Amino acid sequence: MRLLVWKPEYSVGIAAVDDEHRSLIEAINRLHDALDAPDCRQTVPAFFDELLREISAHFTEEEKLMREMNYRRHQEHTEDHEHLLGELRDIMDAFENAEEIDSVELGIRLEHWFTRHFTTHDADFHQAAKN
Repeated sequence: MRLLVWKPEYSVGIAAVDDEHRSLIEAINRLHDALDAPDCRQTVPAFFDELLREISAHFTEEEKLMREMNYRRHQEHTEDHEHLLGELRDIMDAFENAEEIDSVELGIRLEHWFTRHFTTHDADFHQAAKN
């Protein structure tokens, strides 16, 4: 089941960034699917690690681009990246420490985590990149 689907409003108008966002959506969807597998305790940590690596690399590239563009909200956007990475680590800890796996709850947290950033900070970045 797909948790996240690419939407045009997620686009920042920069092909490389949009491609990375699509890739992150796919990584989140793979993780969400893995949560329902019978062997999720063994397989999901690797999905979390992959997602964390991909997101960290994406944030590094996006922050570089923001610096190059002299994006006015670079610092605020970067702080939200740090906040999002902390949320992802919290989600990872919740999974590791849970006696029972609630894939619905984890899915909701992942979806909220991703779409909140897209519809706030990335939406503003999209507007700045157009100008």
